[in-house]
Amino acid sequence: MALSRRSTTALGTVAAAALVAVSALPPAGAAAPAPADAARDAASWLAGEFTDGSLPGPFGGPDWGLTVDGLVALSATGVDAAARQAATAQVAAHVRAYNSYDDWGIEGFTDGGATAKLLYAASAAGADPTDFGGYDLRAETLSLLAGPDAGAQRGRITSRTTADSGPDASNTFDQSFAVLGLARSGDVPPDAVDFLVRQQCATGGFRLYPDTAAGPSPSCDEQPGATLDVDSTAMAVQALLAAAAEGAADAADAASRGADWLADRQRDDGAFGGSGPTTGPNANSTGLAGQALAAAGRDAGADRAARALTGWQLTAAAGGAAAGDAGAIAYDPDGLAAAVTAGITDIARDQWRRSTAQALLGLARVPLDRIGLDLPPTSPAPTPTVTTPPTASPSPTASPSATAAPTPTGTATASPAPTGSGTGAPTPGATGTGAPPAETTPPASTAIPVPPPAAPGLGGLPTTGAAITGYVLVALLLIGGGVLLLVLGRRRRAA
Repeated sequence: MALSRRSTTALGTVAAAALVAVSALPPAGAAAPAPADAARDAASWLAGEFTDGSLPGPFGGPDWGLTVDGLVALSATGVDAAARQAATAQVAAHVRAYNSYDDWGIEGFTDGGATAKLLYAASAAGADPTDFGGYDLRAETLSLLAGPDAGAQRGRITSRTTADSGPDASNTFDQSFAVLGLARSGDVPPDAVDFLVRQQCATGGFRLYPDTAAGPSPSCDEQPGATLDVDSTAMAVQALLAAAAEGAADAADAASRGADWLADRQRDDGAFGGSGPTTGPNANSTGLAGQALAAAGRDAGADRAARALTGWQLTAAAGGAAAGDAGAIAYDPDGLAAAVTAGITDIARDQWRRSTAQALLGLARVPLDRIGLDLPPTSPAPTPTVTTPPTASPSPTASPSATAAPTPTGTATASPAPTGSGTGAPTPGATGTGAPPAETTPPASTAIPVPPPAAPGLGGLPTTGAAITGYVLVALLLIGGGVLLLVLGRRRRAA
C-alpha cells in the first residue's frame, strides 16, 4: 500500500509538472481572419470613417477622390448598404467638384482621369453612369479620348485644359480606369485598349507616365530607361482582362505578361512595393497587385499577398492602443507598430483611410471589372497564426499625409498613389484626381498612392505556427514520470 501511495504521489507530481508546463506556454494568439473576413472588417472600419457620405481629406473637408476610392472598396465587399448609398449620392452630387476646377473659378477644364474614374465608380456602385448626378459620364469619357489626329497618342484619355489649368497630366492609371469604365458601360473603343497596351514594355511591366521631359513617348519600349511600376501594372492588367472579355485583340496576352511581371516582383513575405517614393513594401501596392494576381488566376501569389495584408491589419486582440480601430490596415509595418503603441493619431488617420481602401481590394479579391457584381469568395477555414506585436522603429517617424499620390482608383497627377485620390479638391495646375499608391510623383491619379512613411521597413509580421518548446518540455516530463514509475515497480518486485 505504501508503494502504491508512492506511485500515486509520483504520478501526481508528474501531472502537476505537466500542467505547470502547459500553463507556462505562450498563448497561441487568435487565428488570423480569412481574407474575405479581413476584407469585411476593413470595409466596416472604413464605413465608420465616412461623414455625411464622404471621406475627409488630410486638412478637413470632403476629399472626393478618396471618397470614390472608399465607395469602390465598400462595393467590393457589399458592406454597409446605407454608407454605400449615401456615398453614391454625395459623389453624384459633386461630380464637377471632382473632375473640374469650377469650384476654383477656372471654367472649361475637365480632368480626364477623374471623369474616367467616376464612370467606373458609378458602374461599380450600381448607379447609371449615363445619368450620374445629371451627367453622362460615358459620353464625357468618350469625348476625352484622343482622336486619329493624335498619332501615337490616339485613344489616350486626356484632360480638356485651358490657359489657366496647366497641361494635361493623364497617366496609365487614368487610362486603365477609362478602359474599365467603358467596358462596364458598353463597348470599349479599340484605340483606348491599344494605347494602354503600348504602355507595356517588353519585360511585361507598365510605365506610369506616357510622357517624358521631351514630350509624349510613343510607347514604353521607345522610352529609354522607362520606370516600370507595380501599381500601374496591376491596374493595367485588370483593365486589359476586362477588355479581353469584350473581345479586344491582344488584351489577354498583354494582361498575362503583366501578371507574370507582377509575380516576379513579389517579395518573400508576399508584399509588394511600388516605385519612386513607394518602393518599400506597402499595403497600397500589395492590395492592388494581389487583386490583379487573383484576377489573372495567379492564386498562390494572391494568397501570399493577402497573408501579408492581414499581418498589417489591426485587431481587437492585438491592436494595443489602436484596438478600437480594429479592421483598419496600416500602410506598412512601421505604421502598424506606431498605432499599436500610441493609437492612430489625427495626422496619421488620413493615411490609414487610403491604405485600408486599397488594401482590402487584395483581401476581397474581386477583380475591378466585377466589383458590384460579385462578392468576395466564401471564407475558408482560418489558419491559426501567432501574431508577434510589432516593435516600433528605433527612430519613430511621423506618418506622411497623402498629397496627390497614386492609388488604385484615382487619377494621379502629382504623386502616384494606388487607390486613393489626390488630397481633396483639385488644385489649379495639379491634375489631381486620386489614385493608388504611386511610384514616382504622378498627377492626382486613379489609385490610392500614399506617401510612404519616412523609413518603411518590414517590421514584425505575424509568425505562423506555434512554438514547440513547451510541448517538448511536457513530453520530457511525462517520459520522466514513466521512467520513475518503472524504477519503483522494479524495486517493489526486488523487495
